[in-house]
Amino acid sequence: MSTIAAPSRTVSTAELVTIGVDTHSDFHVAAALSGIGRLLGSKSFATTPAGLAELLHWSRSHGRIKAFGIEGTGSYGAQLTRHLQAENLTVIEVDRPDRKARRLTGKDDHLDAEAAARAVLSGRASTVPKSRGGQVEAIRTLRVARRTAVSGRTAAMNQLKALLVSAPGDLREQLRGLTSAKLVQTSSRLRPGDDLAQPLNATKYAMREIAQRHEFLTAQLKRLDATLGALVAAAAPALVARFAISTDTAGALLVAAGDHPERLRNESSFAHLCGVAPLPCSSGKTAGRYRLNRGGNRQANNALWRIVLVRMGHEQRTKDYVARRITEGMSKPEIMRCLKRYVAREVYAALNDPTTLRALQPLDEL
Repeated sequence: MSTIAAPSRTVSTAELVTIGVDTHSDFHVAAALSGIGRLLGSKSFATTPAGLAELLHWSRSHGRIKAFGIEGTGSYGAQLTRHLQAENLTVIEVDRPDRKARRLTGKDDHLDAEAAARAVLSGRASTVPKSRGGQVEAIRTLRVARRTAVSGRTAAMNQLKALLVSAPGDLREQLRGLTSAKLVQTSSRLRPGDDLAQPLNATKYAMREIAQRHEFLTAQLKRLDATLGALVAAAAPALVARFAISTDTAGALLVAAGDHPERLRNESSFAHLCGVAPLPCSSGKTAGRYRLNRGGNRQANNALWRIVLVRMGHEQRTKDYVARRITEGMSKPEIMRCLKRYVAREVYAALNDPTTLRALQPLDEL
């Protein structure tokens, strides 16, 4: 493993050091900084259990560890994060280096690791990563399987309908006008015959295979939804008890918050995480203006949008709010942005108090 070390000196075991880690699939690069920001050294380590243990031993050889700053705690750095948290060490999530800074200093794994450590030492990075070791991590994993099943089933239906458009006349007339469910059911029972060199037989064969794939993914989705429903209800009963919050939307919000939502300082930070906190854009003589936040967790943002959409059509207090805002001259998109912010506040309260439901308040009082 390659090593870059600072000039040799005597290291006090009482000195607080900050470790930055640039993570990769097969190796991690760690850099150690003293309390005043002096580079003590950097080194590469394998991502095997032995390599992670060696990284921790090397880090402790420089002094008492103040914190680890890790880039990619949710991907390549997930196992390292779990390993360090099991040792009761402080781990801070670090964003990738700023592109402008990279242009000035160059791109190198050791430089990136040093930049991660400096971000923690300066306080620019302070986010506590998700633990990824509890019930919410299980929900996240199952949601990955569900999401790919949904996209695969949608693709199968689109392919089935596309094949029907160009199918030979007799087959097209046989299946014309069927609903999507009936089209899948009928196509899955087609008998193509033995001569697949014939376009009609080949089309029947292709449609049958795609329809059976659609049926398989539908059955898979039912199993995943049943499993997720039980897990989400157990993880946050107060959340799923809220009006218009389904298992799917609750799961997305739970995954965004993580296993320990208390790591979020307040409901405002949760709103920023979900991308529903308006961002100020005042300048000069233009004051008091805000713009749409296009950052944050987009799946959580979409979940809040779906909750608002259902409430606008079926919840009376939301209907009253929308009617009043329309009379004040607000557009529907502007109203929905306000409502998403209200719902984010409500969700944050439910996540941090999973056993007690607060009484619903008028929207202006939330």
